[in-house]
Amino acid sequence: MGRLFGTDGVRGVANADLTAEMALGLSVAAAHVLAEAGTFEGHRPTAVVGRDPRASGEFLEAAVVAGLASAGVDVLKVGVLPTPAVAYLTGVLGADLGVMLSASHNAMPDNGVKFLARGGHKLDDELEDRIEAVYEAHRHGEPWERPTGAGVGRVREYKEGFDQYVAHLIAVLPNRLDGLKIVLDEAHGAAARVSPEAFSRAGAEIITIGADPDGLNINDGCGSTHLGLLKAAVVEHGADFGIAHDGDADRCLAVDHTGEEVDGDQIMAVLALAMRERSALRSDTVVATVMSNLGFKLALEREGLTLVQTAVGDRYVLESMKEHGYALGGEQSGHVIILDHATTGDGTLTGLMLAARVAETGRSLRELAAVMERLPQVLINVPDVDRTRVGKSAELAAAVSEAERELGSTGRVLLRPSGTEPLVRVMVEAADIDQARSVAGRLADAVKSALG
Repeated sequence: MGRLFGTDGVRGVANADLTAEMALGLSVAAAHVLAEAGTFEGHRPTAVVGRDPRASGEFLEAAVVAGLASAGVDVLKVGVLPTPAVAYLTGVLGADLGVMLSASHNAMPDNGVKFLARGGHKLDDELEDRIEAVYEAHRHGEPWERPTGAGVGRVREYKEGFDQYVAHLIAVLPNRLDGLKIVLDEAHGAAARVSPEAFSRAGAEIITIGADPDGLNINDGCGSTHLGLLKAAVVEHGADFGIAHDGDADRCLAVDHTGEEVDGDQIMAVLALAMRERSALRSDTVVATVMSNLGFKLALEREGLTLVQTAVGDRYVLESMKEHGYALGGEQSGHVIILDHATTGDGTLTGLMLAARVAETGRSLRELAAVMERLPQVLINVPDVDRTRVGKSAELAAAVSEAERELGSTGRVLLRPSGTEPLVRVMVEAADIDQARSVAGRLADAVKSALG
């Protein structure tokens, strides 16, 4: 059996891959593992549990709450809130554990269980592996230790979480948003109430789309993975710009007043300059993954800033930020982490900070985002090859070296073996799209020849 935990918790089709029994068992296992690790030592443990609006979240929430309470953990149910809100509340309430039920940007039939440690941080791989091992042992007959009587956990609704989180977002803004007209696409997701409330309280005039979740329509043709509706709405309403979130609102992408997309790299470039002006960009450094556009790196270098790159995945960005004390990091996809104010990507916070920069400077988002020029990028997936030999083939290494010589300092080559499929991803960036396509095509042929 493969590892249950992926890069962002346990995910699958709800009631098929991810069942109520699994959610309950994982929750009990998490309580036992954290107790053994000393997390609960000397006090009665508490967990914060939240979810996105998916219909399946209703029964999965019930299973998680039952599992935690049966293991002696008191539960605060915060209801439908974004992942970063659950992380924030886990920290500010001094909870020992946070649980978020969401499959983020995935389609509605999917769902997921994500555990957060004390302080609202993601669990490390070792703890996840231990939770999985305990869960599997129980599945195969090992009994749980079960408290009785007053030892069982108590469950209560915690409705104050909404206002606490919104107040936090407003409190960390450097300036108000008065005078801005902004379209918000909430992906019929977890931020459908939070984000409009926060932007309105900060002074912006807002138009909302994708803000009517019914449990079935999350991410359906809207949100950060489908920007068409937002682009049209921004132009139609003559808005200054638009903001799009995904289902659990840990992502933020934007659209300028002309309907042009502003991706995560551009957002980070704008925020990096704003944070440097406030002396908030520690070590004048931004952390991003190897998939960030080369134009991002060149823009930072031109501004005298440093880019640290990690493997793909926001958890690796966060690990680097925490290890070295960096303040800003993220991904091209819109996961942006502002570590002074959040322990995870926070789409609403990112959108507010971006809007604050527009309001502060009086410049359009289009003008601000122009600090970075996105170089043309071509991605080719080469299937049916031995992905394990990417770093071992002399033939392929020679082809990559030749491509890098041709591109020089204005281009980049990246070969990435898929983590789940027998394919290799060939990514080429260049100043000219025709050159990028030509080089990518030749490299794809070289991958087939060397690894086929």
